[in-house]
Amino acid sequence: MIVLGLLLIVLAGATVIAVSWDETAASTATASFTVFDRTFQLTQLEMFFAGVATGAVFLLGLAIVLAGMRRSAVRRRRLRASRAEARDRVARLEEEKRELERKLEEAPTPAPTPSAAAPAVDRDRDGVDDRLENTAPHPRVEVPRQHSGDQLVAGRHGRPDDHRR
Repeated sequence: MIVLGLLLIVLAGATVIAVSWDETAASTATASFTVFDRTFQLTQLEMFFAGVATGAVFLLGLAIVLAGMRRSAVRRRRLRASRAEARDRVARLEEEKRELERKLEEAPTPAPTPSAAAPAVDRDRDGVDDRLENTAPHPRVEVPRQHSGDQLVAGRHGRPDDHRR
């Protein structure tokens, strides 16, 4: 966006310079200008409107440049704020980690004592020692083996002795 605005400003400036170098434009009732091998003859009123159009192009270019700079500044400000927020979040987490490490170092480690309230082996967490429960494992169910000659070999089904020629 900034480049387009600068291009319009340069175009307006070049037009003003080209008109100001033509000494006959101010002295006669009509002025002739050659642009890209085409000759334009303008009266003083047409020259005035051409100047107004040139000024409008200049202002449009200036507005586009300022809008692009504003947009870039807002984007940089947001990026800077998000970086600062991430840096603060990391600092808070590091401080919390140091505090927890300090508390862990200061806390006395209790000696492990057998507790009568908790059973020694309680895998299902029902409050009863699993060694005292009458839960025998379920009888093993035998699944008959399926004898099939089909095997998946190298991405295709077929018997091992089946060779394709």
